[in-house]
Formats: sequence, structure tokens, C-alpha cells
Amino acid sequence: MAKMIHSMIRVRDEARALAFYDTAFGLKVKDRLDFPTFTLIYLANAETTFELELTVNKDRSEPYALGDGYGHLAVSVADVAAEHARLEAAGLNPRKIVDFAPAGEVIARFFFIADPDGYQIEVLERAGRYL
Repeated sequence: MAKMIHSMIRVRDEARALAFYDTAFGLKVKDRLDFPTFTLIYLANAETTFELELTVNKDRSEPYALGDGYGHLAVSVADVAAEHARLEAAGLNPRKIVDFAPAGEVIARFFFIADPDGYQIEVLERAGRYL
């Protein structure tokens, strides 16, 4: 069974976004993954294990227009290959499995699938921070 784990939004001003989510919802930084062109910041509070992932694209200067700030829901599964095969067999057209290894070490194994309205859902294998 799938477990909801995070939803992602793009933000332009990291400090302003962190201050807002802390003040409005008590969301604190639980993890931060910094890469050359972007940073992923995971926020959560004591109420739930579900996280809000903020993506900060370092070269972005203009505000995001509503609708072009790509986002997704994410679920974790025990075996991403088995889940991919199950969804493929059901005719749901999951995209290819990706091993995300920006520094040579796999930190996430996942694929995306779109719902009937085109909303993207990331299916991650339960490992590391993606439990």
C-alpha cells in the first residue's frame, strides 16, 4: 500500500518562504539537500510525518506564475520496481524508474505517474529519508 510522504512547491525567496511556513503552520526544516543548481528543503511539524518540500532553483530571479511552478505529490512503496510493474500492467503508463545519484551515490529511486487530470505523483522506494 502507498503512504503519502510529501508534496513539493517551488519558491523563489527561501528565507521568506521558511518564515511564512514556520509562522503560519509551525513547519520547521527537517532536512536540506543542497545541489549546484537547486536546494530541496523538507519541512514538517509534530502533527504528522507528511512533509512539504520546498525547491529553490538558484538561478530563478522572477516570480513563478501560477501553473508553471511544477509540483507533485509523493508516496513511498516498499518495492518501486514491483509497483512500477503493477501500474504498467494496469495500463496506467508510469514513466521510467530513475536512480537519482547526483554525487555518484543513489539517494532516491523513483518514477512518476500522472493522474487522469495530469497531476504528477512521484512513487519513491522506501529507503533513506523516503520512508
